[in-house]
Amino acid sequence: MKRMNRFLSVVGVIALSGIGALALSSYQQHNDYEALIEKDLLPKKAEPHVKDYKVYALPIPENINFAGEAVPLDNPDIRERLDREMLVNTYWQSNGLLLLKRMNKYFPIIEPILAKHGVPDDFKYLAVAESGLMPVVSPAGATGFWQIMKTTGREYGLEINDNIDERYHIAKSTEVACAYLKKAKEELGSWTLAAAAYNAGNYGIRKQQDRQEVNDYYDLLLNIETGRYVFRILAIKTIFSQPKAYGFHFNKEDLYSPVPTRTVVVDTPVTNFARFAKKMDINYKILKIHNPWLREAHLDNALRKAYELEIPLDEVYTYQPE
Repeated sequence: MKRMNRFLSVVGVIALSGIGALALSSYQQHNDYEALIEKDLLPKKAEPHVKDYKVYALPIPENINFAGEAVPLDNPDIRERLDREMLVNTYWQSNGLLLLKRMNKYFPIIEPILAKHGVPDDFKYLAVAESGLMPVVSPAGATGFWQIMKTTGREYGLEINDNIDERYHIAKSTEVACAYLKKAKEELGSWTLAAAAYNAGNYGIRKQQDRQEVNDYYDLLLNIETGRYVFRILAIKTIFSQPKAYGFHFNKEDLYSPVPTRTVVVDTPVTNFARFAKKMDINYKILKIHNPWLREAHLDNALRKAYELEIPLDEVYTYQPE
């Protein structure tokens, strides 16, 4: 499985014209605004903004684990790599708040499925790293919250065709992710390696283990994406397990909430989902929001398979069908 390479390197957030690398360097060395202005290294109009804007180094927990497996933070390479992902994911503030809002909405679906299959709860943060909890499609074709490739989805029993793509079904795709991760853990020996294999594949991890003659993820030299992958998950876990400690402030009502729904079973063809939606007292858009795995405006269903559609409860939305 491949995920979208959506890392954003945040090395500075000072949107002021005329401040170059030399000015920033001088500011850090001298912390003397008037001296900078006298040397023409800082525009006078920029002075109050620079004074007010602060970027802090972040505390790294002394003990951190992934799925109960210790992270060797006494290793300076490991500590620096985690620090990088902590900084990137903390100071991308707008994205962080959006992630927090979505976590409140979707984790209640993901968490019990992980628990049912005996997959550690930390893997919910893998889904965050994969997709940002959005039904996205990567350039390689990996799809949904768990970024599942078409061949992998079919191998694990998902229906994928012109009408239906269950990689967009959050519950069913979580079931597949659990099966994949448990198999990877059995083959590779640790949950940390299983997480890395979700990005690089079991074969890719085993190949590098054999080549480098080491077994532990933290001892492996991997490509940039896989090398950062587990650290990004660790950073997301650390930050969003205690978001206010990392500067994210919000009220409970600011977060997105699950929309209550009822289940409607459809075991016949549907020629027009727009008309079907109106019969459910919603519209086509709302139907697709809650059932994104329906990929067409109709359903052939020649085999008369029973599909469970999620329909929002009455009065959740303000739409009134004509």
